[in-house]
Amino acid sequence: MSSTDSTPATRGPRTAGIVGACVAIAIVAIGLTQRARSSSALQDWTAANVIPSVIVAEPQPLGDASGLQLPGRLEAYYNAPIYARANGYLKKWYVDIGAPVKAGQLLAEIETPDLDQELAQMRANLVRAEADAKLAESTAKRWQAMLGTDAVSTQEVDEKAGDYAAKKAAALAARAAVDALVATQNFRRIVAPFDGVVTSRSTDLGALISSGASNGPALFTVADTRKLRVYVQVPQSFMPAIKIGGQAELGLPEYPGRTFTATVQNLAGSVNARSGGSLVQLVVDNADGTLPAGGYADVKLLIPPGAGSLSIPASSLIFSRDGLRVAVLGDNNTVTMKDIAISRDLGKTVEVSGLDAKDRIIDSPPESLMAGDKVQLAAEKGHDAKKS
Repeated sequence: MSSTDSTPATRGPRTAGIVGACVAIAIVAIGLTQRARSSSALQDWTAANVIPSVIVAEPQPLGDASGLQLPGRLEAYYNAPIYARANGYLKKWYVDIGAPVKAGQLLAEIETPDLDQELAQMRANLVRAEADAKLAESTAKRWQAMLGTDAVSTQEVDEKAGDYAAKKAAALAARAAVDALVATQNFRRIVAPFDGVVTSRSTDLGALISSGASNGPALFTVADTRKLRVYVQVPQSFMPAIKIGGQAELGLPEYPGRTFTATVQNLAGSVNARSGGSLVQLVVDNADGTLPAGGYADVKLLIPPGAGSLSIPASSLIFSRDGLRVAVLGDNNTVTMKDIAISRDLGKTVEVSGLDAKDRIIDSPPESLMAGDKVQLAAEKGHDAKKS
């Protein structure tokens, strides 16, 4: 074979090698470029996430009055358990639970055979005592008339006068005993002490009735529910803010979304050692009978806010050895710390002093956050991520 015939054969492999080398170099170049880009993106992401992301909240004014939520108990303005004052048997009752009654209205009658018999005996004793006294009086007068004669002595006249005085006192005692039994007998009629509603009846026809409050349940209970008393245990720290005449809003579970206005009437002025609270009495109008006596109420005491007080989320508080602080976002997203004082705990929010209404408070700050640290807003971080 001649040299001219072998030239095309040697050029084919050489050209393929050159092409393969170029392809390999291109692949390596592309890989290095892609790796460099990924490394740069990773560095950018790492640098961005080194700066903490935070959420800010602005202090809110409390308005004219803020509310202190507490559980309360509703009670009738007047509540009288009625017990028997005479022994006997229940003859008849005239009212049942839920019945409105007027002052002096007859509720029940008691049959008192033993008392009636005792009264009859005491009246007989009174008649005898008055007869003895009348006889002693006439005898004493006769002996007094004979005092100037020799028929009687002064001693005998004095004895007759003393006997009359004793018989007269015995008659008066018998009269008082009869009057006492008559007064007790009048308690056979059980009447309502004031206008109200019968809230309980614990007796029935023929029941044995014993006088006194210690011998069983009350026969009836009458309550005046046209106004109700509301009792609330207020924590000691809030007592200076509670004033007589202050307003409160009541909420009841059976009336969702509806509120009733009550007024502070009395303050106990002392702290219960067990609960750590002071008893506050409010009054609420209940002329329509909507509110149930003895029921539960959610009481919102309306307390005027302190001067310069603002409301912030409780989750923004920082408790440290330096005291109670909040983190404030300053210029250039730099953190500063401000000392504050809590006036009232309102649940999810707290009333504090020491802040300005324009401060940007960092909510739920990271534990490692320090004054002077750089931070970024969570919203800004999301915007940067979208741009990249």
